[in-house]
Amino acid sequence: MVKIRTEEEIAILRENALLVSKTLAEVGKSIAPGVTTKELDAIAETFILDHGAKPGFLGYGGFPYTLCISVNDVVVHGFPSDYRLKEGDIVSVDCGTVYKGMNGDSAYTFAVGEISKEDAQLLKVTKESLYKGIEQAFTGNRIGDIGYAVQRHVEHYGFTVVREMVGHGIGKNLHESPEVPNYGQAGKGKKLTENMVICIEPMINAGGRSIYMDDNGWAVRTSDGKNSAHYELTVVIKSGKPEILSTFDFIENI
Repeated sequence: MVKIRTEEEIAILRENALLVSKTLAEVGKSIAPGVTTKELDAIAETFILDHGAKPGFLGYGGFPYTLCISVNDVVVHGFPSDYRLKEGDIVSVDCGTVYKGMNGDSAYTFAVGEISKEDAQLLKVTKESLYKGIEQAFTGNRIGDIGYAVQRHVEHYGFTVVREMVGHGIGKNLHESPEVPNYGQAGKGKKLTENMVICIEPMINAGGRSIYMDDNGWAVRTSDGKNSAHYELTVVIKSGKPEILSTFDFIENI
């Protein structure tokens, strides 16, 4: 069942969204060759706790870390580890919070030092596709309008949409209805209603769209070993133009 949020609930969701956004920026300050992904996880956990919130992912469904950190061909849900980032890596960092009974969730794909032109294009187009999807997230439109906008943009550049993993509603639970695919048909799917709150999160592959589950039962990888990018923002459905609760400004102003 899709929940319509009160203004009070949206205000708390906004607080979570901004804290997640600031946490990603704090992590981004330390992303460099030689840093382990476990070190990044510790930075995020400390930052969230210091701001009076709890990590939203830690223990969620048994997930054992604060962040999902997905390097290169890992699409999503990668485990922080002793892996040391290398020049040329791309690393998706997905973060969640729980504060005042509500959740926050956002993701950003960082470049580690100088990356290839191909990877730079993948990151650029994936982030652009997120905003293309957000443009369609207004009252009276449909879920399919969001997915169609994302899919059309990335496929124009020869990239592919992961279809098994989708965006979602958010509120008192991290994942709520409706599901928000990154592909679809315009004018199809559930109608978007005023004050619905959703996370839009394109997961886009440089190669084919096929994926597989890693042995740890969490990390999702591209079947062809090519890189994948992931960006996520939380938005409120409004008439005419959505309200974006989270932001990449803190990251990009560093």
